[in-house]
Amino acid sequence: MTPSAVVQKPWDCCNILRDDGLSYGDYLEQLTFLLFLKMADERRIMFSAQKALIPKDLDWQSLERLDGEPLDAQYKSVLTELGREPGLLGTIFRKAQNKIQDPAKLKRLEHFSRRCRPAD
Repeated sequence: MTPSAVVQKPWDCCNILRDDGLSYGDYLEQLTFLLFLKMADERRIMFSAQKALIPKDLDWQSLERLDGEPLDAQYKSVLTELGREPGLLGTIFRKAQNKIQDPAKLKRLEHFSRRCRPAD
């Protein structure tokens, strides 16, 4: 994958969120939370013998299987509960809020990130 293709993928996500009225800062914040969860999931897969960074009920897979309002509720719960975790994980997610108003857009981001695998 070329460097420009890697850079283009997050901007494609921006197109998904543009209609939600998110500011640039909100867009970056939400994308960072989602990418952190996705990268932790990729790490879990690659290094299955190591302890997962994210608790099972708050991980990427807890979002992946949901849609609509249940997805929205779970994402809010993930952000809140991870903010309560001790150490660096809690610091990263402290006071995190879901600013994506439309659960369908959150699902589109989740589907989009599936295509952002290292082999792409």
